[in-house]
Amino acid sequence: MAYQKITVSKTAYYCLLGEPGTHIRQMWIVCHGYAQLASEFVENFRQLDDGKTLIVAPEGMNYFYKKGFSGPVAANWMTRHHREDQIADYAYFLQTLYNQFTELLPYDVRIVLLGFSQGTATICRWALRNHPHFHDMILWAGMPPEDLNYAEHRNYLHDKNLYLLYGTSDPFLTPDHISALQDIEDKNGVDFEEKPFDGGHEIPADVLRNISQHIN
Repeated sequence: MAYQKITVSKTAYYCLLGEPGTHIRQMWIVCHGYAQLASEFVENFRQLDDGKTLIVAPEGMNYFYKKGFSGPVAANWMTRHHREDQIADYAYFLQTLYNQFTELLPYDVRIVLLGFSQGTATICRWALRNHPHFHDMILWAGMPPEDLNYAEHRNYLHDKNLYLLYGTSDPFLTPDHISALQDIEDKNGVDFEEKPFDGGHEIPADVLRNISQHIN
């Protein structure tokens, strides 16, 4: 039986650190990984809340119980079921959120897009679909999707800083994954600056501090 579909409005959620306004010098949009919630993920960025930085943490719109039929709830950005529609939905959500806050900030605010784990693909797909203005893209503990044609967006990406951060003992990023990154870069003419660190599938406070200082 073939599916039919209808587009409906849906309520989406996000968390904030900081208050939008003309005093903000940086806005970070940070997308969590699989089986996380924005409320817990945003706490990784508490140290950046210095009165001049706004951290926006959107939450994936798919929810499930982590174990069984009750207990803690988690979110994800998409599954393979109705994949293209899920990508379109979250890209629309992220662009709407982006537009809402950029209108409240100075024209020269620095914009940082960060995705963690599953959120790395989310950030990449949204950016290449909608072309939001940004300065830095940080893929943390996750790869840029291999199915995207980055070469088609070379003019959009050429003046932006692209980073890949990963723990050297991360069980989800094997040497084969890192090798695949080189293939993506060679094929598409893009360059992600690799910044490995001692650790696993995590966001250590000192590593986040270092990349924040590097951007500044």
